[in-house]
Amino acid sequence: MPIPKRNQNEDNQKFVSRCMGNETMKKEYPDSKQRVAICLGQTRKSKSTLLDQVLEILGFTVSFDCEECGDFEELTLSNLIIPTDDQYIDVGEETEEYDISHMTASEYQGRKVTLNKPFRTPNGPKKSAVYVKNDKGKVVIVRFGDPNMKIKKNIPSRRKSFRARHNCDNPGPKWKARYWSCKAW
Repeated sequence: MPIPKRNQNEDNQKFVSRCMGNETMKKEYPDSKQRVAICLGQTRKSKSTLLDQVLEILGFTVSFDCEECGDFEELTLSNLIIPTDDQYIDVGEETEEYDISHMTASEYQGRKVTLNKPFRTPNGPKKSAVYVKNDKGKVVIVRFGDPNMKIKKNIPSRRKSFRARHNCDNPGPKWKARYWSCKAW
């Protein structure tokens, strides 16, 4: 069953309309939601973000509906306004800009690592590990979890028992294994 392809200079909205009305598509995919997903999938190559696709193809993304005040507004491409820097009003507040790149990435033993993101250890003595900065500002690796134990955290009694046993109400600092074990549970 051939899925319709978008022509070279065809507008996305016209293509989706043609694709949705195609007899073989209707026969193969009777559910309209599935047909829309397939047709939208064919247009994705041209647009960079899903928001761009939806705005161009469907013409709206957000509906503002306030029942109490009787307001209804549909956001379309024609009434979408993104202000520039000179259109903002200066009210005298100080602005602070942060560079968070040093907070998320750091160096551990000469290689770049991501901080505060747990990962599975392949054959280590523990099940998981995470790179964090300790109280002195040094990057350390924290290993936690028993590699031979199955976690059954979807059973409420086991979850409650684990959290009580490890005192998860006071998990301690990020550079301790208990903090990360409690966060996982």
